[in-house]
Amino acid sequence: MVFMNTRSLGPEGLTVSAIGLGCMGLSQGYGAADDAESIAAVHHAIDLGVNFLDTAQSYGSGHNEQLLGRALAGRREKVVLATKFGIVRGEDGVRVDARPENVRGYCEASLARLGVDHIDLYYQHRIDPQVPIEETVGAMAELVAEGKVRHLGLSEASPEELERAAATHPISAAQYEWSVWWRDIEDDVLPTARRLGIGLVPYSPLGRGFLAGAVSPDSLQPGDFRLADPRFQGGSLEHNRAMSVEVGRLAAEREVTPAQLVLAWLLAQGSDVVPIPGTRRAARITENAAAADLVLSASDLDRLEKAVPRSAWSGDRQSFAAYRTTRS
Repeated sequence: MVFMNTRSLGPEGLTVSAIGLGCMGLSQGYGAADDAESIAAVHHAIDLGVNFLDTAQSYGSGHNEQLLGRALAGRREKVVLATKFGIVRGEDGVRVDARPENVRGYCEASLARLGVDHIDLYYQHRIDPQVPIEETVGAMAELVAEGKVRHLGLSEASPEELERAAATHPISAAQYEWSVWWRDIEDDVLPTARRLGIGLVPYSPLGRGFLAGAVSPDSLQPGDFRLADPRFQGGSLEHNRAMSVEVGRLAAEREVTPAQLVLAWLLAQGSDVVPIPGTRRAARITENAAAADLVLSASDLDRLEKAVPRSAWSGDRQSFAAYRTTRS
């Protein structure tokens, strides 16, 4: 196994690879997937030193955790395993449930699907508007005391919710969509998280594949959730494609890929930032992992900011029960 650069998340110092692997697409969201290909991709990531793996109980209604459990057989000690609870998929649709009396059951079900005795980082996947966050985090803290969970995290929490959660138990990481083309957390979440010592884990750091140059209008398969994302529709799509050309131009000048450039941009935002790009393909994992060694100069960052400023991108996002889905 190769050892890549590491970073530390949160006040308790959770050490993870500088680039992680988001596993959702191995089970849902991007069209049909092949389990054998997915397991091979996970093994390849681990061999490259990408040890921070992210899943959730909701991904594929449990399939993703089961798949990851199969992939980690004999490799558990090599990874930092993160999963999430709180988004529930059932016959009645998708809902949020973070009631404290259900947290233990969700955790134990995840442990069983993953085939492990503890979870390294356990996130509340979405905030339940019906439950004070202190109550949910309190129930999560009980799991830490029992050794079933090592560290706690939140996903798509507001700044106020971060404050209240951190006052209940140390929070190691907070997940948000964050990339060159979606930067709204920089206004309020980012300064709050940093004041509290909470690490940032950007999901969809490649703009759901768009910034990697992997998306065209005819490339999305039936069942691909991007078909309903306003950023991938009509005039917004055409406008954003023009912006992605600028990203590609700057990447070519640095002799790197667009994906590597935008991942390096995120890494340059602070040592507390660990993006988790997702892919099913070994070649893409190799490409993304190489971004951990790419250091952008102040000039590089300035040129990227001028070429594709935050205000240049078009369209709001679609994300279930997220903190914010419209541009500020």
